[in-house]
Amino acid sequence: ATVTGPSVIPSTADESRTSPGASAPLMDRHRWLEVGRIVLVGVLVLAYWQGWIPVPVLWLTVALGLYPLAKTGVEDLLHEHKVGTEIFVTLATLTALIGGEAIAGAVLMTIILLAEFVADLNTDRARASIRTLIGSAPRTARLREGTTEREVDVAELRAGDIVLVRAGDQIPVDGTVIGGDGSATEASITGESVPKDKAVGAAVFAGTVLESGALDVRTERAGRDTTFARIISLVEQAEESQAPVQKLTDRVAAWLIPVVIVFLVAVFLITRNVRMVVTLMIFTSPAELGLATPMVMIAAIARAARAGILVKGGVHLETLARVDTVVFDKTGTLTVGAPVVRRVQTMTPALSDDQLLALAAAADRRSAHPLAQAVVERASELGLAVDEPSQFESIPGRGVRATVGGRQILVGNQLLLNDAGITSPPNELAESATIRVLVSVDGAFAGLIDLADELRPNAKETLDRLRATGVTRIAMLTGDNEVTAKHVAEELGIDEVHAELLPEDKLSVIQAMQRDGHRVAMIGDGVNDAPALATADVGVAMGAAGTQAALEAADIALMTDDLEQILAARTIAAKAYRTIKENLFVGVGVVHVAGIIAALLDLIGPVQAAIIHLGPDLLVFLNSTKLLRLRLDK
Repeated sequence: ATVTGPSVIPSTADESRTSPGASAPLMDRHRWLEVGRIVLVGVLVLAYWQGWIPVPVLWLTVALGLYPLAKTGVEDLLHEHKVGTEIFVTLATLTALIGGEAIAGAVLMTIILLAEFVADLNTDRARASIRTLIGSAPRTARLREGTTEREVDVAELRAGDIVLVRAGDQIPVDGTVIGGDGSATEASITGESVPKDKAVGAAVFAGTVLESGALDVRTERAGRDTTFARIISLVEQAEESQAPVQKLTDRVAAWLIPVVIVFLVAVFLITRNVRMVVTLMIFTSPAELGLATPMVMIAAIARAARAGILVKGGVHLETLARVDTVVFDKTGTLTVGAPVVRRVQTMTPALSDDQLLALAAAADRRSAHPLAQAVVERASELGLAVDEPSQFESIPGRGVRATVGGRQILVGNQLLLNDAGITSPPNELAESATIRVLVSVDGAFAGLIDLADELRPNAKETLDRLRATGVTRIAMLTGDNEVTAKHVAEELGIDEVHAELLPEDKLSVIQAMQRDGHRVAMIGDGVNDAPALATADVGVAMGAAGTQAALEAADIALMTDDLEQILAARTIAAKAYRTIKENLFVGVGVVHVAGIIAALLDLIGPVQAAIIHLGPDLLVFLNSTKLLRLRLDK
């Protein structure tokens, strides 16, 4: 799959929408024209300042400079019934000119135009970081047809097509490896930079890079249906959505401007000082209020995407930062979802534990049941010789019957042994936190094998660190029996356990927590836990890579099964929320309050105020984009 240029992957929301890789450059023709207009206005203002041009030319210059601002302001006023920053700047400039402060008004307008341009450019740069961090998908692929190959557009591929991927190529489709082997970097999907080995049967994703080897891949999803394209689409939608705090700042700005206008009129009536009023207009402009939140959310969503965390909107990021209760599903979330052998115990002196395990593995080796596969895998790990059974029968709901080396072996539950008339000691049937498999040899009970779902690596440490972030309550919901659930909870130090639950029962537990006033985050597999994920204040799906349903089921999707990604998501959310408060307090509060006081004391004029006005813009931008460089120390 040779990348020949940026691709176009339409999103589900807009068929004509381009992918991140297809975004236009920041400095396009429109922006260069804007730069030219600002430079021309600045030169003409400087010429007037030096007395080289008359007043009528200055007024034409002001008209040229103010036109786009005034147009935007009037459109906001007519369509959204909102007095915006653009109207504010227009009024400040005209007030200065009419009040005899022509130089101050013209300089003010030029500086504000420059500030608005820089702010707009920086906002788009932060937005573009989402695209550069995720990357771009390949446009073409090598289609294998029999013994021939030809290069085709990715849009022409269909499910079942075989594509050839060579070292250094981006994989063009979601699919399964049917030939070859290699090593692929899946950072664009999972956020993990360590390459993963790919062999026959392995799943691969579009947009990832084959570092070494060569693969034949059977296409399962191509174009806009791939996981990569869905991630791009969802991230683009996320950065366009507004968080509650962002909506709050918009509402504050809406009522703040009328209040400010009344304040300025009062100052003028008292002082009759046009210069002071113009200066105050600069410092009471709500421009930074509008920048304080959206830039943070864009940067945070981009940083999360780079870490393999798909956040579907600023609202979910803000909610995650404020949750006090985290609820985990057990199987596949806190545990790996695959059983492992915990104990082998022989009940006859004729067999050692290893011999018992070897016989059970031989009987199980033809079975596809997860418990049987776990027994076979454990025998392989110990290097035991596992014979091929001469006869094999799988008995649904019971276990297996096999002949191994002339010996009759039964491996399964008590029902299997009962059917064969074999009894086992009553104490071996007591309720256990493990899954107990019974083994008989030649018609006699021979021993047992205990299996259990393995805890995820660093699960307890992750939960402890989660508490350190301010989470006061951690609960576990599971459909497993209470003994098993409590055993897992004790190992992980979980506060409360709800076992033997149906999906609707999980829903009820979360609703009860919410009625008690808790903000709840639910973490599950994104498919089986969909009702609970949807009901929680924020739903987090683990291991969503390649699972379309998981991508849609939750508010936040962790692309890998790494529990530590939950900590990373919480860290990004908390940092974003704190950054917004910093922007509002420093960029808007401190600077503007100090400026208003200085203006009322007549310590500064309009030109100085316009120059100082650039400070908050720069502070807000720098403070917001630092999220792109946030280190997620595991």
